[in-house]
Order: sequence, then structure tokens, then C-alpha cells
Amino acid sequence: MSLFLFLVLIAVVLGLIGAVAGGLGYLLVIGVAVFAADLVFAWWRLRRRPRPVR
Repeated sequence: MSLFLFLVLIAVVLGLIGAVAGGLGYLLVIGVAVFAADLVFAWWRLRRRPRPVR
């Protein structure tokens, strides 16, 4: 869970820097890519978790 939150934080920081600073639009793209990869990682972790036995 901490890795997920850390990657979201990095994505937000890169996105903000890329959106605010002139000429650093590639950081915005990298931030969006990191966020998308983080969502895929979280989805994969939730789907992989074994179901409890009743």
C-alpha cells in the first residue's frame, strides 16, 4: 500500500511541475504515465489477492 501511495505522490508532483513550469510538458506526460501504471499495478494486486474460503 505504501508503494501505491508513493507512486501517486510522485505522479502528482511531476504533473504539477509539468503543468506549471514552462517548457516542462514532458513531466506532465511522465506524471500521467506513472499514475496510469500505478492504477494498473493496484488493479493487478487486488485481482491477485486470494479469496477467503467459507
